[in-house]
Amino acid sequence: MPIRATRAGSARRTETPNALMTTFASPTQGDARVLSLWQVEMRQGQCDSDHTVDSEQIWHVTSGALAIAVERESVRLTAGDTLVVPEVLPRHVTALTDVTAVVCGFGDAVVAGPGDVGSTPRWIA
Repeated sequence: MPIRATRAGSARRTETPNALMTTFASPTQGDARVLSLWQVEMRQGQCDSDHTVDSEQIWHVTSGALAIAVERESVRLTAGDTLVVPEVLPRHVTALTDVTAVVCGFGDAVVAGPGDVGSTPRWIA
């Protein structure tokens, strides 16, 4: 199998009301078969809704600060901090400042809100 790099400028960008995601590698983009790697950019005060992910994710903050609430516990992360978020537990991410993080997880992860069957978001697939 040939080795190919995803070149600068070919990353997929997905904007939601809560963040801008830039996908660097995923099963539908490039040669990744199982994992996805994407960047999350949020402006201070932006937050996502409560949700679950059916597989673990690794969050690494590259600039700024955010809080990730998992179940009833909240962890503040700043540049250089990394958190492994377990699967299935309810979570909520809030930007405490303008923040950039890199996230890694499974490319077929299903994200669901309360009472929702869920789906795999475009930036993960």
